[in-house]
Amino acid sequence: MRRVAALAAIFLALAGFFAWRMTGAKNPADAPFLGYVEGETLYIGPNEGERLASLNVAAGSVVKAGDPLFTMATPLLDRSRAEASARIGQLEAQVKNLEAATSRPEQVAVLQAGLERAEAALVLSRNDYQRQSKLFKEGHVAKAALDRAEMALKRDEATVKEARRQVEAARIPGRSQEIQAAEAALNQARAQLQAIDIRIARQAVKAPAAGVVQDVFFRPGEVVKEGQPVVALLPPENRKVRFYVPEPRLASLRLGGKARIGCDGCPSDLFGRISFVSSREEYTPPVIFSDVERAKLVFKVEARLEGKARELPLGMPVSVTPVGEGEAAK
Repeated sequence: MRRVAALAAIFLALAGFFAWRMTGAKNPADAPFLGYVEGETLYIGPNEGERLASLNVAAGSVVKAGDPLFTMATPLLDRSRAEASARIGQLEAQVKNLEAATSRPEQVAVLQAGLERAEAALVLSRNDYQRQSKLFKEGHVAKAALDRAEMALKRDEATVKEARRQVEAARIPGRSQEIQAAEAALNQARAQLQAIDIRIARQAVKAPAAGVVQDVFFRPGEVVKEGQPVVALLPPENRKVRFYVPEPRLASLRLGGKARIGCDGCPSDLFGRISFVSSREEYTPPVIFSDVERAKLVFKVEARLEGKARELPLGMPVSVTPVGEGEAAK
């Protein structure tokens, strides 16, 4: 009997110990949530596919916003820029030539002299036609002589009209439309050159934000496709804690609320702000182990790390304790 009583006492003691371990020494409603640190990494690649010319960072490098990350080769863009520059030079020369043609007095003087010569020939042919017409009526010349005089008169009249129009065309600003068209083509070529310069500048990729380089996926000499990441960058503000909250305790959390972050060997003044609460429940993930399990259905919650908590490494297991309004104000 004594032996049975001793075994029963030991059994009861073990049962009490395991019950204490399962329920915890503290109130389960106050137990911290368990989670891990993760980050929203920026995957940075080139705007256009080419060969990687140079790499300015390595995994673990700390960069500031605007620091150079890598540079792509630009042989095709350089050739396009040379062609655009040559096109601009050609159009500039064309515009200058058209502008000079409208103010060239020598050209107008030559056309004016040609008009005067044509008018003099017209006067001579008109007098000859009148004379031949009179002689034909009197019967002194044949009809062929009159026809030749008439053809000469019409020819000289047409020559005078042509010369007069040439002078008028040279004097009026009739070439202004050609100049405007050439200037429009010149502006278009300059815009194309600016677009090429922007594309070349974008191939020297800089850090969009301060952070730590998590990984480098290519080395100089390798071909990178458009948009394919070359560098993975993690800004400090993109570090967060992901943890899971049972349904009975979900109402105690609020967006923007402060939470204390704890981990092995970490200081006690690490905090974060709750930035996301899932609207759908899910099963407890197998990688999260809890000393207290009150529900199998949990809600995913995320908290943005603040201050020194942003230095925690990715994947580190942590405990999250919501801070009350009174404690948060301290």
